Amino acid sequence: MNHHTVTDSPYGPLTLVADADGALCGLYMVDQRHRPDEERFGPRDDSLPVFAETAEQLTAYFSGETKEFTVRLGLHGTPFQRSVWQQLTAIPYGETRTYGELADALGNPRASRAVGLANGRNPVGIIVPCHRVIGSDGSLTGYGGGLDRKRRLLDFERGTALF
Repeated sequence: MNHHTVTDSPYGPLTLVADADGALCGLYMVDQRHRPDEERFGPRDDSLPVFAETAEQLTAYFSGETKEFTVRLGLHGTPFQRSVWQQLTAIPYGETRTYGELADALGNPRASRAVGLANGRNPVGIIVPCHRVIGSDGSLTGYGGGLDRKRRLLDFERGTALF
């Protein structure tokens, strides 16, 4: 059974979801595309250690004190989705990759559209940095949290904006 809590961020409230093993399996923004129905989050439980750890790491990230997350993740999806999400965690802070570059890294250069679909279903935004993926022409393309949030995250990581 999942449990959830809500924590504040520069983007407003973030819903954190933990799976039965106590790993973070969801981080959702308000009005996020592909946000599951609330009943899938399980009951609210603010006492789980993973929630305190995640909130602490998010605070450090947004204050510029850390560039990496170490919270234990429980990413639930298809094998292909999980492979894409794993590739996302390899994109360094402040850098971007294209969907095509991710497809190449997965050994299937023709899978950029499938990579985009898996990227859009990332259940742990910010921590699994799907915001670091851009179009082949350098444009900002879809982001479940909205393009304004994506732009703000990228600008923040590049040091051109503060939260």
